[in-house]
Amino acid sequence: MKHYQFSAQIERDKEAGVYVAYVPGLPGAHTQAKSLDELQVNIKEVIELCLEELSDEELAALPEFVGVQQIMVDV
Repeated sequence: MKHYQFSAQIERDKEAGVYVAYVPGLPGAHTQAKSLDELQVNIKEVIELCLEELSDEELAALPEFVGVQQIMVDV
């Protein structure tokens, strides 16, 4: 069994009152939940399901996480 590690982007939808998570570079890997604990369970399950659908070639081509950088812009 091969192990994969992913970084999920997490945002809070103020209007809907839910947390939203998605994994950049893994198509279809997104979910939402009312709590962060529930969100973590959901995104892990979604990642597992997405990985099951990928071929060996697609798995080998997954992007490598490098980091996150916040950019400030004045408008």
